[in-house]
Amino acid sequence: MAICPMEPAQELELLRLVLENIHNGVLVTDPQGRVILLNTPYARFLGLKAEEQLGKHCTEVVENSRMHIVAQTGIAEINQRHEIKGQTMVVQRIPIWKDGRVIAVFGQVMFKDVRDVGKLARRLSILESKVRLYEDQLLSLRSSRYTLDSIAGESRAITELKREALKAAANSLPVLITGESGTGKELFAHAIHHASPRRLHPLVRINCSAIPRDLFESELFGYERGAFTGARSGGKPGKLELAHHGSVFLDEIGDLPLEMQPKLLRVLEEKELERVGGTSVIPTDFRLIAASNQDLESLVSEGRFRKDLFYRLNVIRLHIPPLRERREDILPLARHILRRMAEDSSRTEPTIDPKAQAALLEYGWPGNARELTNVLERALAAVESDTIGLEDLPFHVRGRDLRGKRSLGPPLAQLRAQTEREAILKALEACGQNRARAAGLLGIHRTLLYKKMIRHGIPTSRNLQKRQE
Repeated sequence: MAICPMEPAQELELLRLVLENIHNGVLVTDPQGRVILLNTPYARFLGLKAEEQLGKHCTEVVENSRMHIVAQTGIAEINQRHEIKGQTMVVQRIPIWKDGRVIAVFGQVMFKDVRDVGKLARRLSILESKVRLYEDQLLSLRSSRYTLDSIAGESRAITELKREALKAAANSLPVLITGESGTGKELFAHAIHHASPRRLHPLVRINCSAIPRDLFESELFGYERGAFTGARSGGKPGKLELAHHGSVFLDEIGDLPLEMQPKLLRVLEEKELERVGGTSVIPTDFRLIAASNQDLESLVSEGRFRKDLFYRLNVIRLHIPPLRERREDILPLARHILRRMAEDSSRTEPTIDPKAQAALLEYGWPGNARELTNVLERALAAVESDTIGLEDLPFHVRGRDLRGKRSLGPPLAQLRAQTEREAILKALEACGQNRARAAGLLGIHRTLLYKKMIRHGIPTSRNLQKRQE
């Protein structure tokens, strides 16, 4: 024990006041069991005057006392039952040692009555129930929106992916989810977080393609007061700091600026970060889930993505095939989407007639599950009954007119897509496959050009392009 230096008389007075103000009873005896201290709360409980008990044997002051026995054995008696004045008490008796011998025994009545122990146990039980309730509410409010049950599909690919996602949830290793736009990468990220031990903590979502390059560092790491013009007076925690004990979902990781990649890698390796303009190190503990619809290996070969960061992310890899490669999932997914929409709008769940089902199965779904959701939302808004028919589907999906005859030509959307693809190919050819110059020639941003190339199946890697040529 440490105590500030003071005069012996002051030290003694301080200790006396401490013992006098302890809520429970305190009794101290010498090695022979004679009382050398009895605090006022205990004396009041016993119906005695404290100063008149000094020097008496403990058995004369407290019935059934064992203070003198503890002095003889030197063995502490902790949380023992003790009958005093017809009440069952809970007490502790502790020998005080010095130079190898017992010089005193400290006794304390820990509760006025053993019934107080029952009251405390009941209070603890109530608190445990409240904690469980609050955990359930916290899980509902702060955890991910989707679980593995939210992922519809009967194909072997989806079944295996869900199994791998469940295995991934059991640890904290980084996960990299790849697949075309609209295949459900974020859905899997939510499901992994929800199934993990971190589900009571936040899942912080960051879309790397939506953050301006000059704001990236402050968004991820936060900043201190006065770090830059316009900074909040109290500073601001970053997304990675807010995800402490939870998970971080970095969507479109391929769009992470090159200068930010070593900083993210350092956080992953060191488990700590510094705010912009700060000097103190902040410990971090989060699980990273990244997603990309780009070919990260190609970005690495082009020098647009760091190899060491790629290897750090690519620990557990989940690749989601496009919907056209798992057509057995189209109808189960459609029914799942319609069921969810019906619940949200408090209406009867619609069915899909056979002709509409056949059209859904025949369509190529370049936009994957996201496009399917959009088509069903439009159909549900237009349908007047509880059955979605062929006539309720968009023209480009049904592919035939209502009389069953082939339409006069390709749908407008298809013609537009073909024209756009040809324009991109010609621009790339004219610019020697330089995407930045091709984007300028087309009057669009390079990022948008890249996404359109992916949408139209145009190889994004220069090496792949050369091999195809």
